[in-house]
Amino acid sequence: MQAIVMSGPGDPSVLELGELPTPAPAAHEILIKVAAAGVNRADLLQRQGHYPPPPGASETIGLEVSGHVAEIGDEVTGWTVGDACVALLAGGGYAEYVVVPAGQVVPAPPGIDLLVAGGVIEVAATVWSNLDRVWLASGEVFLVHGGAGGIGSFAIPYAKHLGATVITTAGSAEKLDYCRSLGADHAFSYREDWPAAVRDALDGQGVDVILDNMGAKYLEPHVDLLALNGRLVVIGMQGGTKGQLNLAKLLAKRGWVTAATLRSRPTEEKAAICRAVVHSIWPLLADGEIQPPEHQVFPLAEASAAHQRMEAGEHTGKIILQVD
Repeated sequence: MQAIVMSGPGDPSVLELGELPTPAPAAHEILIKVAAAGVNRADLLQRQGHYPPPPGASETIGLEVSGHVAEIGDEVTGWTVGDACVALLAGGGYAEYVVVPAGQVVPAPPGIDLLVAGGVIEVAATVWSNLDRVWLASGEVFLVHGGAGGIGSFAIPYAKHLGATVITTAGSAEKLDYCRSLGADHAFSYREDWPAAVRDALDGQGVDVILDNMGAKYLEPHVDLLALNGRLVVIGMQGGTKGQLNLAKLLAKRGWVTAATLRSRPTEEKAAICRAVVHSIWPLLADGEIQPPEHQVFPLAEASAAHQRMEAGEHTGKIILQVD
């Protein structure tokens, strides 16, 4: 099968179209003929050598796909060859075929083109699992950075669906307008004094839940912005891994700081999250209450260009590789 292979860690030029053996599903796995693969920031980190796959996972980059069931493991039920599906992966998505534990394969979201669906499940699973974990509720204030990116462009409308006031940041006027079009109540440039802008917008009220992809760089301002009983959930470290945490401030606010990753969770946990996404998110997509993120499509052979595009930070929504 054709797949994207790496000549070694490095810049996007290390990604090349090559040939790998077509995998065969084990008893509890499904082989998917891939239609599209979502590109995620974790893919860039893996390419750079900073985010290796979990033990036993494919070395091929790619954390989500859409496609059709091609072969079914001996102990898998409920699926028929040819069924349309999407899958959450630990690796292997940038390829014509991928094997996935059956619990991480779910029906494609109804009414969503299969190409677009290739960029939905990873953001949906990430946003749902983390906002459920910190119990974001109606009437609360929610902050997410990079509102025009994949996570942000899904988190904004989902948080609005939950009844939250949504604040976000982005890097250009066009992206800020895009965030507002998704439902953001306040959108500020991260190139300016965004913590002051948040405080002014809230008139001294704190933020109840922060979904943080930056990590160390924003740790202090995030703790400063937390409301009483506020929750900060770290899902990325684009701003570094080590920061200063003022425990006195956190104690006074009875605040929470937690962190979570999706890729390395046990299969059973990821399967439960996938089931929850089908139950909680797919109906919202089906009735149009929330929309999939905007997307830009590259052929599989142009994975290098897709990574360049993401690193340039000029896109909105998701970048998708068209495989089939």
